[in-house]
Amino acid sequence: MDFELVEPVRILFKDEVRVVGDELGLPHDMVYRQPFPGPGLGVRCPGAITRDRLEAVRESDAILREEFDKNGLVGKIWQYFTVVLEFRSTGIKNGKRAFEWCCIVRAVCSTDVMTATAAEIPHEVMVHITDRITHEVAGINRVLYDFTPKPTGTVEFE
Repeated sequence: MDFELVEPVRILFKDEVRVVGDELGLPHDMVYRQPFPGPGLGVRCPGAITRDRLEAVRESDAILREEFDKNGLVGKIWQYFTVVLEFRSTGIKNGKRAFEWCCIVRAVCSTDVMTATAAEIPHEVMVHITDRITHEVAGINRVLYDFTPKPTGTVEFE
């Protein structure tokens, strides 16, 4: 095909794209959904990307979103997601030694996207999320919470 691709929102930040989406009258759920970055799930699987780690990040992320929704945290926390690192950790599953991945939960609050602070998630909610992820997601035996602000870290885990 002979055409030129025009991407006017490419240079905008997430909050600016949301303003454009609102102005265009796009559905609220579309405009304010938890965004995945351009590289997609790959940025949530640092290291060698494998099908089983991608599945683990999909499943753990779905549990996180479900529990945030059930506990009234949607809309109160600006961005949240899980990351499945390439390295493994020793644990116990079904009475046997298990050498599986760590899942990191990242949840941040921000008003300007240039800075962010770690979200305060109720302890009971995090315990429940951890229990679900470690028991329901194949290959994960440990859940960690990322308290790093932006700066020094970024919102994404890359």
